Amino acid sequence: MTVLIIGASGFLGSELVRQASAAGRGTAATFNSRPGDGGGAAWHQLDLRDSVRLDAVLDAVAPSTVINASSGNADWAISADSPVRLAVAAASRGIRLVHVSSDAVFSGADVHYDEAALPDPITPYGAAKATAETAVRLLHPNAAVARTSLIIGDGGSAHERLVHELVGGTRTGALFTDDVRCPVHVSDLAAALWELALTEATGVFHLAGPDAVSRYALGGLIARRDGLDPALLPAGRRADSHLPGALDVRLDSRTTRQRLSTRLRGVQEFLGKS
Repeated sequence: MTVLIIGASGFLGSELVRQASAAGRGTAATFNSRPGDGGGAAWHQLDLRDSVRLDAVLDAVAPSTVINASSGNADWAISADSPVRLAVAAASRGIRLVHVSSDAVFSGADVHYDEAALPDPITPYGAAKATAETAVRLLHPNAAVARTSLIIGDGGSAHERLVHELVGGTRTGALFTDDVRCPVHVSDLAAALWELALTEATGVFHLAGPDAVSRYALGGLIARRDGLDPALLPAGRRADSHLPGALDVRLDSRTTRQRLSTRLRGVQEFLGKS
């Protein structure tokens, strides 16, 4: 069995490669600009917007499963169009597909969203991710779509770097007290994705932690873990900033927890109680 990880040089993709190497799994990995430093994987350059190159990589690797861990941010061609292209290519070859989506597909109007909730995005990124997951489910009925939330690690995530920059005064801005999510540790998320990849489970899964916290509270937990003074973190309200985006989005993962054996820890556990 060979699994192809798309977007393997990113934060989540790197952890997927690391876990595969530790488990001795046959793994191939793609990168856009530069390969990751994870050992044990065969690396292939891939721009998801290039359908010819996508076909070439799939034919060369001949994977049993593809995990699409690419982000693409608000670039519609990468976040929306490319997953459609990948779903068609994977389905035509009988390749299993695990597609990583985001809680950005929700507006926050309902606050709590379970796996059956329909997307109602309010940002370009959310719209792209919603389009992608809807197309994947339509074009590849046996695919698994995994929605996740803020991904935290042991110092390498974007939010962790932001906390250090804000405390150190090398970056301006604020952490919002009214922007609430359900963070997940990257190692737990990667383990859950591997469980999905190695089974035949289909449908929508919510891979988020059980604890809902604001970005400001999350920043405080990170600061205390890293020996920084949380009092130096500037606070603000997204509602006062005029920045687009949902406020309170909480992924309800109870159904997913019944289907998977991987335990997704809450942020209070993996960052330590305040």
